[in-house]
Amino acid sequence: MTQYDEIIKQLLSQANPENVAGMKRFAIQGHQMLGISIYTLRKMAKTIGPNHDLALQLWESGIHEARLLAGFVDEPTKVTAEQLEHWVLDFDSWDIVDQISALIAKTPFVFDKIHQWAEREEEFVKRTAFSLIAEVSFYHKHMTNADYEQFFPLIIQASTDNRNFVKKAVNWALRNIGKRNYELNKRALETAKQIELIDSKTARWIAADAIRELSSESIQKRLAKRQ
Repeated sequence: MTQYDEIIKQLLSQANPENVAGMKRFAIQGHQMLGISIYTLRKMAKTIGPNHDLALQLWESGIHEARLLAGFVDEPTKVTAEQLEHWVLDFDSWDIVDQISALIAKTPFVFDKIHQWAEREEEFVKRTAFSLIAEVSFYHKHMTNADYEQFFPLIIQASTDNRNFVKKAVNWALRNIGKRNYELNKRALETAKQIELIDSKTARWIAADAIRELSSESIQKRLAKRQ
């Protein structure tokens, strides 16, 4: 039995239909869901270790949790642009998008994919673009304030998309940029105020939520300490 076969067998043995029902209540959907927690999958990934070839096999299984596990064990330096284009077409749930974004953010293709996918119409492909902005805004400490200017036009452009998983990611991206430092907080608030003027219920929701958090006393105090 191959390593892949052993892992699939292990995953199938942990299937929990009750957990699947619970996941669906949180709008987690997908093909062949087993109901295995992220915590359990991350423990498995640590035991397996980095393995690009295995990740490709796990993805092709079509099993929801196997695909999450693929993202955890894949090696960013071995990921190809073609692989990402293949995978993104299979994205069918917000948790797949957000977890795999952590992998994509570590690849050399992240900024190209943000710009390309922000223009796409598929709901989860488009969500991925803004999930990636949120991801790099939180984790990429080497980026300069100027690096973030490329994202504001994308956020404004997508702010009228009323699909739930897109609008929440757009909002998340704007808020994460605005929590990096005081200057980006000002730019994010300026962008939110631009969005607020758009004749769109979705845009007004994105703007109001971002302004509420980014101008809050707790965020302003936190940013002041970084000055």
